[in-house]
Amino acid sequence: SRPARGSSGKMAAPMSKGSRGPEPGAAPYGNFPNYSRFHPPEGRVSLLPQGLLRSLFPAATRPLLGLDVGCNSGELSVALYQHLVGLQESDSSPEAPGAGKELNLLCCDIDPELIRRAQQSSPFPASISFASLDIMDSGAREPFLSSYLERFGRSSFDIGFCMSVTMWIHLNHGDRGLLEFLALLASLCTFLLVEPQPWKCYRAAARRLRRLGRDDFEHFRSLRINGDMAESVTRILTQECAMELVRSFGSTGWDRSLLLFRSTRARPEG
Repeated sequence: SRPARGSSGKMAAPMSKGSRGPEPGAAPYGNFPNYSRFHPPEGRVSLLPQGLLRSLFPAATRPLLGLDVGCNSGELSVALYQHLVGLQESDSSPEAPGAGKELNLLCCDIDPELIRRAQQSSPFPASISFASLDIMDSGAREPFLSSYLERFGRSSFDIGFCMSVTMWIHLNHGDRGLLEFLALLASLCTFLLVEPQPWKCYRAAARRLRRLGRDDFEHFRSLRINGDMAESVTRILTQECAMELVRSFGSTGWDRSLLLFRSTRARPEG
């Protein structure tokens, strides 16, 4: 797949002078090269109850399908997978017997370099697929997701993960882009776990970009959806996208809510 149109050359985080490597937070799509170092997966996974999948899908007789949008280099995807299927970290290599019988996870990110790293380091290649995809490019997205779902004889995912991605969609695609993105996820997934960034993160991201002498995010100053973003995302999903809020799992140590939604549309496969 390809980056968003008109964004070539802006994909990777720019290198800063000196030996510190890429400037944290300088990536315009949130595609930081060492993201999990400053927001470790355990900070989210520890908020999710053991046995969550079984409580959501008590009668599942087939492998569940998951979609992780904006997976970065995959550390959180792997941690979510291990937690959801009840694997301990020591089980991760070689691939545990029976892995994939419970959950198959498709993880995508706009940055092909991060996806390469995820593919190289994944301990569960049979159960977790990593792919480079701009989720906002319908021309690339639709055939790609359709072909994945068709392999399992499915037309939707059982559960979706959107972990600290909504801000980057919003900043790069505006209010309309955020609405489209949330509607897309709601149409694709029976359950959806969302971690929206709070508004202070938007200001910090814009400030970092300016400090590097880069152009401001095209939409930042014109966003009408602002303020309490967890509340805004909840309102959009429940009022406009046929979903209901099932549970808030509390907040991470960096003040982000983990919100679980369920589709209220009738689904023949569920």
